[in-house]
Amino acid sequence: MLDLLRKMQGDAVAMPPRPPLKQVSIAWLGGVLAIACIASANDLLSMTLILGSFGASCVMVFGFPDLPFSQPRNVLGGHLLSSFIGLAFLQLCGPHWWSLALAVGTAIALMMLSRTVHPPAGSNPVIIFLAQPGWGFLLFPTLIGALLLILVALLYNNATRASRYPKYW
Repeated sequence: MLDLLRKMQGDAVAMPPRPPLKQVSIAWLGGVLAIACIASANDLLSMTLILGSFGASCVMVFGFPDLPFSQPRNVLGGHLLSSFIGLAFLQLCGPHWWSLALAVGTAIALMMLSRTVHPPAGSNPVIIFLAQPGWGFLLFPTLIGALLLILVALLYNNATRASRYPKYW
């Protein structure tokens, strides 16, 4: 028990440095543009394209675009896989606390096995259990919204940064 408590103290490593203001500004504008694009398409097409986890995806793809979690494969695959798992568990097991817990754990495991880990997508089963949508949720908002987010990220990150985005497909 004492070992566990000692571990919870952490390693006493220094906090990472604050990013430069330019990097913060570029990430801010990228998030604004991506959500504006998705939200305006949502309004123009009168269909649901917004998913709560897309805000966290913006943190990844605009704030930390070089990380594996931020690559298009991970954004799209993670969101689709996690939404599918959430819908499957909701349909097969019902809206119970234990089926939600199994859905989240399964989504994590399958993202890891498929090499499509995208941390924001881990919340998709929770969103699905709260909203209880039908299978159409995979197309709208999951697939179309994620594709719009990736399109904005591709254009914006390559226009505003010296390095390439993505690192891999």
